[in-house]
Amino acid sequence: MTPKPKPDEPVASTPFSPAPYQQGRYRNLAVQPKDGVLKKLRIGVKYLLLRKPPHTRPAAPVPLQALTAEQLLQAPDDSLWRLGHSTVLIKVRGEFYLTDPVFSERASPVQWAGPQRFHQPPITLQALPAIKAVILSHNHYDHLDDATIGYLAQRAQWFLAPLGVGDTLVRWGVPAAKVRQLDWWQETEIDGIRFAATPGQHFSGRGLSDSNATLWASWVMITQQWRLFFSGDSGYFDGFRRIGERYGPFDLTLMETGAYNHAWPAVHMHPEQSLQAHLDVRGRCLLPIHNGTFDLSNHPWQEPFERIHALAAAAQVPLATPCMGERVDILAAQGGERWWLKNEQNSAGLDS
Repeated sequence: MTPKPKPDEPVASTPFSPAPYQQGRYRNLAVQPKDGVLKKLRIGVKYLLLRKPPHTRPAAPVPLQALTAEQLLQAPDDSLWRLGHSTVLIKVRGEFYLTDPVFSERASPVQWAGPQRFHQPPITLQALPAIKAVILSHNHYDHLDDATIGYLAQRAQWFLAPLGVGDTLVRWGVPAAKVRQLDWWQETEIDGIRFAATPGQHFSGRGLSDSNATLWASWVMITQQWRLFFSGDSGYFDGFRRIGERYGPFDLTLMETGAYNHAWPAVHMHPEQSLQAHLDVRGRCLLPIHNGTFDLSNHPWQEPFERIHALAAAAQVPLATPCMGERVDILAAQGGERWWLKNEQNSAGLDS
């Protein structure tokens, strides 16, 4: 059932209170600088639409491992696969769960302009096995793709979303009975697996007039064998520590590590902060996401991988760096080739 709108609540909140909500808009726990329409337009034009330095995109094809439905069905339980950006496929008890699925060519309101994929998904949307639940962190175009949701509407059993995002799903054709909308710290259960929507420090909006009209969230997934944390998008904040206190330790964290920029320090983490967030939630192994698929900032496309690789090694934190489509054992996640360097080597070979 779609929840009723929340009454206005004061911004001040206790450590485990619902998301602050005032005058029809959600708020972060910490007061953020206000971004007007003109600033949003400037950022959008500068970082998403104008021609960027060549190093923001790979010069050669990104390595990936193609997948088939048969391979996924035969794979052991407690596996996961990165399909691109923040899209991760998780297998539990023979069922599949999918985070922030984006299969379109561009993360954009239109498919003729905007950030374009570096690579195709390792498996097509049409070839995916049946999806038990889609888990959504917020409504930005690189996380909520209307074409993908339209295809999954009749093919996924459940959709888990922060408050307000589920209303968008219903408008797009997802049956309301399939949608579960959660506030921060609320939980739901699917076949004995616990899901909790947990705080993030971010924002929402798909246009110029709907800023923060829907909620954003990170997610906790708990089975009898393991605990997983999915950060969604977030700046660094004290909420990570509180998530660790309530739900940690985690066997694996899917932690945002990419698309950072000095122009938006409060809403996306630099790699040093990603590592600290992983430590705050009491994670064992860190798997960096939100990278390797779209050019959403001006840093070199492979920089997030190199920086988090060096930082994790210095801190002796286990790091998992699968290429797109490579299987990861959730209970034994660690390691992986520096596949992003192969791309540069291939590029050098093409240039020679």
